[in-house]
Amino acid sequence: MNDDDDSDGGEWYGDADPRVPDATAWPDRSDFDSGDFLGDDVYLAEDGAPHELRGSDISSGHDREEAELRELARRMEQQRTPVFPIDLRRRLPLEAVWRRWRSLAMWGRSDVVDDFGRDPRATARWEWLFEFLYSKWFRVQATGLENIPSRGRALLVANHAGSLPYDSAMVMHAVRRDHPSRRDVRPLVEDTVFHLPFLGPIMNRIGGVRADPENAERLLLNDELVAVFPEGEKGMGKLWKDRYRLQRFGRGGFVKLALRTGAPIIPVAVVGAEEAAPMLGKVTWFAKNIGIPWIPVTPTFPWLGPAGLLPLPSKWYVQFGAPIDLGKAHGAAAAEDRLLVNRLTDQIRTQIQSMIEGLLGQRRSPILPAFLG
Repeated sequence: MNDDDDSDGGEWYGDADPRVPDATAWPDRSDFDSGDFLGDDVYLAEDGAPHELRGSDISSGHDREEAELRELARRMEQQRTPVFPIDLRRRLPLEAVWRRWRSLAMWGRSDVVDDFGRDPRATARWEWLFEFLYSKWFRVQATGLENIPSRGRALLVANHAGSLPYDSAMVMHAVRRDHPSRRDVRPLVEDTVFHLPFLGPIMNRIGGVRADPENAERLLLNDELVAVFPEGEKGMGKLWKDRYRLQRFGRGGFVKLALRTGAPIIPVAVVGAEEAAPMLGKVTWFAKNIGIPWIPVTPTFPWLGPAGLLPLPSKWYVQFGAPIDLGKAHGAAAAEDRLLVNRLTDQIRTQIQSMIEGLLGQRRSPILPAFLG
């Protein structure tokens, strides 16, 4: 039926105006059973000829006529020109292929993620890789896990080392693997990592959260364990000659968080990540064109291509220090005291630097830490 036809008989209005459509829009006669209703006063008799309704027919077949009218309206509606996109979606070309593609795209993903994008099924799927890196490749030795509370909020403050965030992944896995409560840690990750084509989505699905004070406060108020790396991009961008020298801890945002939320601070020292991805230099002029601050130059990258981003098998040490409860000592109002915040930030930075130097002294060889531990 032509939708542009403005004639009265060329459009079907259903129950509101049951006028008879013109002959071009009629269904084939073979589609109707004998006695199908055609209009106000006409229906097909048993012999197929039109027959005018009489009073007795109306009184005896009223229910049947209403049912036939609805059936005819349904069939006429089916023969109308499809309306885009509803009818088109009903008959999607190659629907079986698209259905298969959707099932493949959702493989290994859960139907429900949290407010920050963590996917528990994706976390479980990558667990074997983190276990291999933790126990076989890096041979991580974690100490002080008893300082992490079994429940409730806490803020883990760690040094940043290496050109890629393997350190945050190992801190997460250490707590989930070796802590008695097997708690999940939500690390705050720089935007730079989320721009990476492969690593960014993985970090988000396994629990990484964009580094933002509002995100951190929401997590802490939900009694989560949150890991922060106050050095930020400066920590990831340290050259080999500056390894294990803590950079400035920003403006003390993590101290303000701890004061406002009452979360204890747990200092964390990580040693071994600098040797896993030693940065000999970095390229900045080209990296800015693709949305990242730099391209690292390591002993293996870019010389070996993408394989050069794989970390070297260095021996790692991770130490969790005793908790520091700033809220109990100073109160939430102290977060507005800039001088106090800066002083507390420097104290915690000095404590983490001291922990790093202690771990460096435990290594058997300062020259070949990648193979001796």
